[in-house]
Amino acid sequence: MQPYPHVYKVSAGATNEGDVALSSPDLPELPSMAPPEFGGPPGYWSPETLLAAAVADCFVLSFRAVARAGKLEWKSVTADVDAVLERIDGVARFTRFTTRARLVIPAGGDAARASMLMEKAEKVCLVSNSLTSERHLQSEVVED
Repeated sequence: MQPYPHVYKVSAGATNEGDVALSSPDLPELPSMAPPEFGGPPGYWSPETLLAAAVADCFVLSFRAVARAGKLEWKSVTADVDAVLERIDGVARFTRFTTRARLVIPAGGDAARASMLMEKAEKVCLVSNSLTSERHLQSEVVED
């Protein structure tokens, strides 16, 4: 890992019509639009969905790191995030992020330890830690 601080550079550009082009060095361009809830067309990533995706992605990557450090054997992990946007005191803001995580471990694995490591992954996720919204983790461990 590189020493802190880390700086992540992203650019956004648009004309008066059409999508917003998101770019970052060495990454493919990503088109974005307002979500349908704000009058945008379906089929595009939006700032709102990108934020929810960042929470889900960070959980999965944090779990990988925590599981590796804890020498946990596992097969797959998924994270579904519901990000709730509300208007409070006239200001729209995200108030709650619920992560539903499902971990598949080998038959005979330590489900209690796996569950504990999922909790730890949620606690160390730097994206979630940067948010002031409520956070909830609903985890499930299944044997395969």
